Amino acid sequence: MSVRLAVRVTPKGGRDAVDGWSPDEAGRPVLKVRVSAAPSDGAANAAVVALIAKALNVPRSAVRIAAGETSRLKRLEVEGATAADLAQAFGAPP
Repeated sequence: MSVRLAVRVTPKGGRDAVDGWSPDEAGRPVLKVRVSAAPSDGAANAAVVALIAKALNVPRSAVRIAAGETSRLKRLEVEGATAADLAQAFGAPP
């Protein structure tokens, strides 16, 4: 069981936090995430993976960046999580 999750990352955002859901340009729900790490050497990606894993109470190895390694808009795959887990951790998407 796995779930896909679209996130919009703000690197060097001052703190590591999830800012909630917002629609993207096409109206699809995207989770807004800010991390304090800079986007160099994969530090921001690692911080995003750690933040999402902690929020969903899964190991970091269960969270994988499926698309958007170098983009602010990323698609994550989380093994061992369900849509209900996402709704519980981040609220229901709009």
